[in-house]
Amino acid sequence: MLIFVVNTTIMISHIHKFKESTEFTNALKVTLSAVLPVLLFSHLGQISTGITIALGAFFVFPSDIPSNLKHKINGLIVTSFIVSGANLIINLFHPYPILFYPVFSALLFLISMLAVYDQRATMVAFSGLLSVSLSFSHLNTGWYEIVTHAGLLLGGGLFYLCISVLFHYIRPNRYIEIQLVECMKLTSNYLKLRGDLWEIHSDRKEITKKQLHLQVELNTIHENIRDILIRNRTNYGSSNQNRKMLLSFISLVEIMELAIATSFDHNKLHQKFDAHPFVLLTYQNLAYNLGRSLKHLSQSILNKTAYQSKHSLMADLNQLEEAIEEYKKDLGPIDSIEGVLMLTTMLDYAKKQVEKIKILERAFTKTVQLKDLNGRDKELEKLVQHHYYPISTFIENLNFSSTIFRHSLRITITILTGFFIGKILPFQNVYWILLTIVVIMRPGYGLTKERTYHRFIGTLVGGCIAFSILALSPNTTTLGCIAILCMILGFSFNPTNYKIGTTFITVHVIFVFAILTPDMENLIQYRILDTIVGALLAIMANYFLWPNWEFLNIPEYLEKSIEANRNYLKEFSTLYNKKGEVSTSYRLARNQAFIEVGNLMASFQRMIQEPKSKQNNLQLFYKLTVLNNAFLSSAASLGTYTQSHKTTEASEAFNNAIHLIIDKLDSAIYLLHKNNTENSNTFESTVYPQDFSELNNIRTREFKQGLETDQTVAYHKMQEAQLVIEQLIWLSNLSDNIVKTTQQLVFIKK
Repeated sequence: MLIFVVNTTIMISHIHKFKESTEFTNALKVTLSAVLPVLLFSHLGQISTGITIALGAFFVFPSDIPSNLKHKINGLIVTSFIVSGANLIINLFHPYPILFYPVFSALLFLISMLAVYDQRATMVAFSGLLSVSLSFSHLNTGWYEIVTHAGLLLGGGLFYLCISVLFHYIRPNRYIEIQLVECMKLTSNYLKLRGDLWEIHSDRKEITKKQLHLQVELNTIHENIRDILIRNRTNYGSSNQNRKMLLSFISLVEIMELAIATSFDHNKLHQKFDAHPFVLLTYQNLAYNLGRSLKHLSQSILNKTAYQSKHSLMADLNQLEEAIEEYKKDLGPIDSIEGVLMLTTMLDYAKKQVEKIKILERAFTKTVQLKDLNGRDKELEKLVQHHYYPISTFIENLNFSSTIFRHSLRITITILTGFFIGKILPFQNVYWILLTIVVIMRPGYGLTKERTYHRFIGTLVGGCIAFSILALSPNTTTLGCIAILCMILGFSFNPTNYKIGTTFITVHVIFVFAILTPDMENLIQYRILDTIVGALLAIMANYFLWPNWEFLNIPEYLEKSIEANRNYLKEFSTLYNKKGEVSTSYRLARNQAFIEVGNLMASFQRMIQEPKSKQNNLQLFYKLTVLNNAFLSSAASLGTYTQSHKTTEASEAFNNAIHLIIDKLDSAIYLLHKNNTENSNTFESTVYPQDFSELNNIRTREFKQGLETDQTVAYHKMQEAQLVIEQLIWLSNLSDNIVKTTQQLVFIKK
């Protein structure tokens, strides 16, 4: 009985989560926009008119990406006219083959090239290609029919716009809330993985891979939230709700950056504290509770319930402090000094994380004032990309060095090939081939192959389910209701699970045809055949036509990542030397480093989805990805410590060490940029151990002087010296490895 209750509770929780998701809301919008015209005009005896309007809404729907209201309206209006205009052109020129094929080719290419701008433009291009593909499902003749059909498509797009705006006003902040909830969950998972690292026999390599994957996901979601929040603030002022969202987002970003910035040598810590396991177990428990607190808060927001903390993080901090004191008593003040310094660094990190989580909790339990943001929202505005659509960007990409240009040529040729195959061979519905190519084909081979597999499985399973239901001979009303339900479910799952989404959409399509077409069995057989042909063409085109293999792109991401890390280290050096307030340039350099390292990790993940034969230098790229992420973590650790502690004057040895590390990164950038190994000996990494020895000597002298005057001051100097020296040595080793691995990479390419 208890198991049944628990399972029921879990199921209800999943259903509630699904119902509250952005994908379900979007599915409702497109379903309402498509079903209402069909029902209305069916009642008036003009069902074909209703279906055309529904198609217009369906075509425009993909371009309705999350954004502020102004961009949403402008984007949907432009998409509506492109969808209608594309259909108009196809119908006007189709009767004249000499003109049609050049116009058809140019139309496909130009629409595809819209993707050079941004994500919204990419989805507008997708909508336009959908319209072109399905134009062949019903070709009109005569000016009146052609213009009327195009006008109805335009009307369907504008009707969808009205529905979308209505949903926006009903729940204006729900998307951001859902995104923040997802961000909290992912951050919670990341913090849990940090706790897993404290297990003695943990698979740290596998945990690191999972952390890198989460960083890529979080990097994307941070960019989405930042863009919408800042634009809403700019356009509509700073309301309490917007301030709450901004403060929450800023806190989540800082929690993540602090986690990445504070890395520990777990092997060294285990060697030192294995005889005192209570210390590490106490810290691990605190690390887990940090993640659990975020997860509990995310559930509270999703379920719209009052938040009450389940974990006493302050009590966990006190337990850790007591464990450190107990360790100090066991070993004595002298023998324990190095271990206490390590543990204090861990305690400082935990205190900062608790502080950030408390700010996040207060944001959802109290009114947020403008002063609570402390001007940090101004820094975010500088990170938002402003969307411009100059014709110069389009022209600059008209060459083979542009990924979008190559993809536009590829998809144009593939659609033309599919069109000719459908015309020459006895295919019943050529537009299914074109539609399959448009839906499946992506710039990267890996994603295209994955979507092909999922579409085939989804179509097969959906067909079996649909025909099993049809064997029961349900009436038209039942079929219609199931078709609407499947449409909602299909569009809900499509963005997150393409295989399941395709299954439901296949059932929907079969039931619609069952209602409208008596010879439905033949139609479905041709649909499956058309899908297979379109999928094969898409895969072959991605493999043979100017393929966009990731090993060709990843060096560029690698160079940008190293350059961003170098700039960040320079800004840290300036901060450490000059002290004072953190400059805007420092914050921008730090954020750019996080973004570029995230882009590098995303590129590597795309690479491992491609054929083994195209994963050139995979291990070297993986090593460089890990090295750059570790470098960012170490540099951020120094920056975080400097911002929260009063530091001593920078010594000449410190600046020499920083210059040495920067020179090594410059060497790696030069090698990647020039793509050759000429004069590589000039960039042989040289270690200057006297700089680090001098730093150690300074630390020892200051410690001895402190013992004679103020032990507290001496202790803080020792803590600073230990962290700075260890991180500088680590950064030097990392930069050495970056240069050496880059040399190997360039040499192999030669």
